[in-house]
Amino acid sequence: MLHRYGAFVARRAKLLLALSFLVMVVAGILGAGAFGKLKNGGFADPAAPSTQAQQLIDAHFGGESNIVLLVQAKTGTVDDAATADAGRAVARALADEPNVTNVVSYFGTNAPPLRSADGTAALVLGHINGDEAQLAARSEDVIAKVAGDRGPVTVLAGGAAGVNHDVTNQVTKSLAIAEAIAVPLTLVLLVFAFGSLVSASLPLAIGGVAILGTFAELFVLGSTTDVSIFAINLTTALGLGLGIDYALFMVSRFREQLARGDSVPDAVAATVATAGRTVIFTAVAVMAALSALLVFPLYFLRSFGYAGIGVVAIAALGALVLLPALLSVLGHRVNAGRVRWTRAADAAASPFWGRLAGLVMRRPALAALPVVAVLLVVASPLLGIRFGTPDEGVLRSTVDSRQVSAALLSRFPGNTATPIDVVTTGPADDQAVAAYARQISLLPDVARVTSSAGIFSHGNSDPATADPTLGRPDGQRLSIITTLPTKSDRSQDLVRDLRAMPGPGGATVLVGGFDAQLIDTRHVIAQRLPIALGLVVLTTLIVLFLFTGSVIQPIRAVLLNALSLSATLGVLTWIFQDGHLAGLLGVTARPMDMSMTVLLFCIAFGLSMDYEVFVLSRIKEMHDRGVAPAEAVSQGLARSGRIVSTAAVLLAVSFFAFGTSTVSFLQMFGIGAGLAILIDATLIRGILVPASMRVLGPLAWYSPQPLRRIHRRIALSEA
Repeated sequence: MLHRYGAFVARRAKLLLALSFLVMVVAGILGAGAFGKLKNGGFADPAAPSTQAQQLIDAHFGGESNIVLLVQAKTGTVDDAATADAGRAVARALADEPNVTNVVSYFGTNAPPLRSADGTAALVLGHINGDEAQLAARSEDVIAKVAGDRGPVTVLAGGAAGVNHDVTNQVTKSLAIAEAIAVPLTLVLLVFAFGSLVSASLPLAIGGVAILGTFAELFVLGSTTDVSIFAINLTTALGLGLGIDYALFMVSRFREQLARGDSVPDAVAATVATAGRTVIFTAVAVMAALSALLVFPLYFLRSFGYAGIGVVAIAALGALVLLPALLSVLGHRVNAGRVRWTRAADAAASPFWGRLAGLVMRRPALAALPVVAVLLVVASPLLGIRFGTPDEGVLRSTVDSRQVSAALLSRFPGNTATPIDVVTTGPADDQAVAAYARQISLLPDVARVTSSAGIFSHGNSDPATADPTLGRPDGQRLSIITTLPTKSDRSQDLVRDLRAMPGPGGATVLVGGFDAQLIDTRHVIAQRLPIALGLVVLTTLIVLFLFTGSVIQPIRAVLLNALSLSATLGVLTWIFQDGHLAGLLGVTARPMDMSMTVLLFCIAFGLSMDYEVFVLSRIKEMHDRGVAPAEAVSQGLARSGRIVSTAAVLLAVSFFAFGTSTVSFLQMFGIGAGLAILIDATLIRGILVPASMRVLGPLAWYSPQPLRRIHRRIALSEA
């Protein structure tokens, strides 16, 4: 069927090119609006108690303080006349913004917790209204108006709004830098790989099509559901990388067929029937791995599933529709623009990879055991892995919002700007609220509790401090200031204690704040993770069985992938959690971001399957011709090794470029994905695959008779 399709493309190449051009024009028009549809955030479970608490506070109690302005005196203290006047002006400017509520400042209250211990700085707190998309735009406007040099004071913006603002700006800059590095370097490497300017330009064209098409997809999805702005990062890196991967495989096979003496139409048909089939299976394998992200309720993760599945599908379509049409039109001119100082050959065969496979298979245990031992040692930091959620710690220490957070910890008593919020639903009288607030204030590490019945500290209260805006007939809000660092183990234990306490008058209690969000996010990801892993493994086993007809090959592939990914995550834990190389990379050691770790696992697993299918396609081709098992592996690796290693380097470049980011979770993602690709393409494909195939021998292609009949009936072989 694929051979017939390839012949059809060769006959109708110009028509298909014209239609493809029209589709790309439409995609470009739609894709241009994608950025306006995407949102910041998406790290919280919408059904979690902490999210429900935040929604109730935003709807009925004026909203949580999501913008924190650190007002610093240039000279003297914040109580000096000129400095105090400037501070009051900052507070008025914030309060005058149409979408800002609940503004509280030291300059209006003289509250000691809002003044630094040394008196040189004070806080202005407020809430910027709106959903995550509106918050991003409004934060940009508010911060531009109130932050910066204000006469006698300097104003820095922090809090959730400030952090999101800084992360978004840093990611945007990082993306531009990454693309500026990756695209020219990729073009140079492609020229080296092909030795021809025309051939080298084709993979870039398919990568561009994949990116443009996925932007259009994100525009459509962003118009109907929540999609994270960070999906853009995956779209550019994966679109460029996979577009190049698929085109590299197809173009190399086409040039190989021409070198054998095939006519252009026959070469196109043969390329689609062989390399095209491989592209289909590898695309399905990668999409299957990325589809596991859709089981998580956090739209940050789901967005990467949307973008990843879309970019893989569009890259595969480009490789199966647009690329064969281009090859048909170009014909032998695919080799035009020869670069004579390269040594690239027309054929894909590489004696080095064939000799390496032969050497490994002569002593498989001697070759494989040291590699396995090294990978297990490298994976050992996983034994101490800890998980967290994104906060200001992902930014460099010089960024404004990071400086605000550091000042709150070191210069201000208590966590005034990051309280634990308690919301009760249901009626409760003043006495019940007072008793409840007093009970909370007696808990260890609680500094004070602000409620509609007054401010309580260690069981004592002053009725004159009662804040009626914190009480409603159908609910109460209590703000708890602690002496504990945010996201510490003890502060999380306090959240659990609060959730275990009965509410005033039997009311339902919802606990919010950063610690509660961390607990809830960990819980929901841990709850859905077995489902995601099961989906990844099951779909991989099915796809590889359909590709090979063997039940052993899929199991071998999953085990080797698990080893490779464990080593990659071990290195990342050693760097980003344990702090090794932190100074070199400019990052702060912190727990591994749970969402980003799950994302990295799914993407790296899918890309490993990409190269697994590439290598297996040539080994199976030799095996189906009746070549002896060891020789089939050697010849298959010789014919695919150069392509896989070249594709891996090119894709790794796209991801490693994100290592230049100033946002640590983006650095972790880029370095991790690039490292996983290189480990897989070298140690796994070059050593462990031939060693395991040699040990398995003919058993590697075993399948029970009923399954063999099913495979033959489906007829998914190249024949």
